[in-house]
Amino acid sequence: MTAPFRIGVDIGGTFTDLVLLDTRDGRLFNGKILTTPHAPEQAVLDGVRGLLAEHGVAANEIRHVIHGTTLVANALIERRGVKTGFLTTQGFRDVQEIGTELRHDTYDLFMRRPDPLVPRRLRLDIPERLLPDGGIRAPLDEAATRAAIRTLREDGVSAIAVCLLHAFANPAHERRIAELAAEEAPDVALCLSSDLVPEIGEYERGSTTIANAYVLPVFARYLARLESGLCEAGITGPLFLMLSDGGTVAGAVAARHPIRLVQSGPAGGVQAARVIGAAAEAPDVLCFDMGGTTAKAALIDGGQPQRSLDFEVSRVDRFRKGSGLPLKVPVVEMIEIGAGGGSIARVDALGLVRVGPDSASSDPGPACYGLGGTQPTVTDCDLLLGYLAPNSFLGGAMRLDVAAAEAAVRETLAKPLGLLPVEAAFAVHETVNTAMAQAAAIHALEKARSIEGYTLVPIGGAGPVHAVEVARKLGIARLVVPAGAGVASAFGFLAAPISFSLLRGQVAALATLDLDALRAMLAGMETEGRALVAQAGVEAAEIRVRAAMRYAGQGYQVEADVTALDRDALRTAFEAEYRRLYGRVESNLPVECVGWRVTVSGPTPQLDLAAAPAVHGSAGKGTRPAWFGGRFLEAMVHDRGALAAGDTIVGPALIEERESTLVLPPGATARCDAARNLVVTVG
Repeated sequence: MTAPFRIGVDIGGTFTDLVLLDTRDGRLFNGKILTTPHAPEQAVLDGVRGLLAEHGVAANEIRHVIHGTTLVANALIERRGVKTGFLTTQGFRDVQEIGTELRHDTYDLFMRRPDPLVPRRLRLDIPERLLPDGGIRAPLDEAATRAAIRTLREDGVSAIAVCLLHAFANPAHERRIAELAAEEAPDVALCLSSDLVPEIGEYERGSTTIANAYVLPVFARYLARLESGLCEAGITGPLFLMLSDGGTVAGAVAARHPIRLVQSGPAGGVQAARVIGAAAEAPDVLCFDMGGTTAKAALIDGGQPQRSLDFEVSRVDRFRKGSGLPLKVPVVEMIEIGAGGGSIARVDALGLVRVGPDSASSDPGPACYGLGGTQPTVTDCDLLLGYLAPNSFLGGAMRLDVAAAEAAVRETLAKPLGLLPVEAAFAVHETVNTAMAQAAAIHALEKARSIEGYTLVPIGGAGPVHAVEVARKLGIARLVVPAGAGVASAFGFLAAPISFSLLRGQVAALATLDLDALRAMLAGMETEGRALVAQAGVEAAEIRVRAAMRYAGQGYQVEADVTALDRDALRTAFEAEYRRLYGRVESNLPVECVGWRVTVSGPTPQLDLAAAPAVHGSAGKGTRPAWFGGRFLEAMVHDRGALAAGDTIVGPALIEERESTLVLPPGATARCDAARNLVVTVG
């Protein structure tokens, strides 16, 4: 008999979230535990054991665990990867430092860029040269290559990234380097650009390959510890990992390309928002994910998240595109729009309130956690405003220290501003809400979308606390607040299909494209993708082909879905996408193909949000003073778990559950629907 339970686990900067799904009746059981930054797998293992014990589930009843983590992103941002070397074509060792001609601040003479992950002395070039079509201009100098590998090995590198010019068109030289490295440095991890990201663009391709090599040993060790710990706990089912594009793969596949997990946690949140929006008959959704460290926004159009092939990490200017390390990985497109619950607030030299980007994280955490934190955070301010209850945080498992929060706010914020602590706390709350609303509106505008027509779905532990006021500032009239919003990313992992994307770079004019050779290449990619999906124990249910194309002479390309492999259909698909993005087409210009992507997916899990545990007790929990309109009002407090379909609540009110609290200001109304969502009318 197939084991009936599935587990989703998301490691965040402050909390590790867990969701246990009983596939027999669709019931969901949530868990939340402080993240253990120095050994992140420990919180996962402790959380899993606690969740199973709480609900009387045996370890052998777990079918599998699906996991997402910020480990890869944090290793890049905090520069906690391994010592890495880089091999490239002779004359191109400095491409990673030169970058492109684009500047993220045109007029700043002292503009900063992120430091390369590999210092110049560990970037070595070797004699060889491929032509743009893959032809060999100069053969690989194997003696020089061996010498370069030995030099890096003797310097103590733990990983080597290889990115040769035009290797996307012909991987022969890179593969020969891999063979030589296996002989000269068998204990050093190796990453080839032609395996990871076989696409045009040596700067982005090299940056991605270096980043993958930089985190690969760190991630491999973490994965081994986690798998070993789960096995010791008696969970023998497979471990799956969430990818940044919203698909899931087997752990062994993820271990080869950990850079594809750089946005795995937020991608799970978007998957959850997709399911929640569909249940509420809201196909166009603004996913607002506010956790402990950051807040992110993503647009879902017609039930499908927007996706991108480009991502940046380790930005020196947090909100400025172009100021980070570029990665060519498929991701669910989202934007960081603000701070999280643990973000630290301060008064700057101009006397203005600033929040973040630094976070108190889980160690020491906000001042109110009582774990040694002394700086005021967004969570401390929300506590002083009455939005959070000191005795029911995490269902009462963690008591919040109001006095510590007030002291932190008074000394750091209130005194410099000449305000009462509660007034300073509201200044932080309002600053955060305004900044997030502005950033979300700009993001929608850049995508040529009218934000007012979307339904806001708030997730993350802090999302429901701030969501209604953010929606008001955006002009959004309707919100759908799911049960368990604080663990939605972990829930999203359970809603994602097994999926993997394969890339092939191939620059060719559409007019002369060899369609027979193209069909053969795509068939081979599909076969490889089916094999990867089959490793996870499922059969392929959907094959999606996308072509990256551009007008001849352009430096950037757009991706379009391919439904037929003929020239007219390809041009039509390209120009439809081009027109959607830019509002026009250049019908007289020739089109060229740059690359191809085949995504193979298994069946999408069907989750029933209406399969709720039985309603327990009375929804009313009395009243609590909460700050609305410049003063404290008595707000009704409700137990979310006791609400039944059809129940309606009018603000001011606070609707509490273990993982989060929905703040319902005066004028707003919430109705519990059949899927356990709270549908909020802003008013």
